[in-house]
Amino acid sequence: MPRISRNVAAARATRLSRRACLAGALGAAASLGLGTKAWSAASAFARWVEAFRPRALKRGISAATYDRVMGSVTPDTSVFAQFRAQPEFTEQMWQYINRRCSDWRVITGKERAKEYAGLLSRLEKDYGVDRYTLLGLWGMESSFGDVIVNPKYMRPIIPALAALASGEPRRRSYWESELLNALTIIDRGWANPSEMIGSWAGAMGHTQWMPEVWLHMGVDFDHDGRVTPFGNPDDSLAGTARYLVERGGYRRGEAWGCEVIAPSGVRADNRTMRAYEKWQALGVRRADGGAFARPADMVTLWRPVDGGPSFLIRQNFRAVYSYNPSSSYTLALLHLGDLIRGDPPFHQQFPGGERRPTLDEVKEIQRRLNERGFKTDGVDGRTGSDTVKAILAFQKKVGMEPADGYAGLKVLARLRQGS
Repeated sequence: MPRISRNVAAARATRLSRRACLAGALGAAASLGLGTKAWSAASAFARWVEAFRPRALKRGISAATYDRVMGSVTPDTSVFAQFRAQPEFTEQMWQYINRRCSDWRVITGKERAKEYAGLLSRLEKDYGVDRYTLLGLWGMESSFGDVIVNPKYMRPIIPALAALASGEPRRRSYWESELLNALTIIDRGWANPSEMIGSWAGAMGHTQWMPEVWLHMGVDFDHDGRVTPFGNPDDSLAGTARYLVERGGYRRGEAWGCEVIAPSGVRADNRTMRAYEKWQALGVRRADGGAFARPADMVTLWRPVDGGPSFLIRQNFRAVYSYNPSSSYTLALLHLGDLIRGDPPFHQQFPGGERRPTLDEVKEIQRRLNERGFKTDGVDGRTGSDTVKAILAFQKKVGMEPADGYAGLKVLARLRQGS
């Protein structure tokens, strides 16, 4: 009983001290000229931190952890712009797929397939998830681990989640839950706040785990006594494979689907389930001219864009969709895996689309942009944010429409025209 009393008193003292320090800091900031608006926002966030505290303690997070982490956090308000401009909703599908299935990713994916062949074999044996699906997901989520701590793309997730939980009315309960999950990870000693670097939405590591996935789907696959989405890719890929199986319903030995040629009279609604052989009886054929490997399996016919390629898709497409519920994301990821496997590009182009540029063509775009004063931060064949910004600036300067920042063949042709 005396120990409880001392702990309660200490906790109260900590809160009072924290309030006093926060009030002093806010007062000093205001006196330095931050202005009424900044003062109001900071005060509102401080009140939210205090009001959210009982939720964390009820979840089982210690008062010491909450006060240490949340008492010093400054919300990362830049996440709101990211939240409202997610690329799945602003790019044409053919651009989205070409960007994410870039020549650099395909080449690098083939290298990773050889480098991690042993790991991928063990994952296939233990979980049944096709190695090329995992490679596609790894490439999509972090460029095979290349950007997991790159400050251009990643940031500390606690300030990001705190901003979203306190200030984003859409899906607020989701952001609050993920902040609590992140605090639980810290409270358990699995990571320090400074180690938790991720996307604006809080996704971390090789395969961009949200905190909830880290907590509940993580696997210590390299047997080092620690589950982490960082470092070696073993834990990340294993936890992701587990996720696809347990939450997505991934089926061992089944393909995700395939591109097909469908007669104009056959309706593609992504809902009508028929066996491959039934679709074949209606005139649907594989685009590559091959036979359906498992003709009795049930699939649906899907045409993402009118006039574009059609696909027969099945459960493993939906399993990947469960990882990030975006059809363009899922198709790009699975196509990237197929390209790494050695399969050809889609046979049917998307309307208005163009083939994806080669690695050398992207490098030429970057070189010519730099020669004209549009800086791409290197000539590496990768279309990162600096290259996109440089292309956008070039397009606007020369009057190209649409000005979309896409590193495509039309931009290359215009650059080759000279001044």
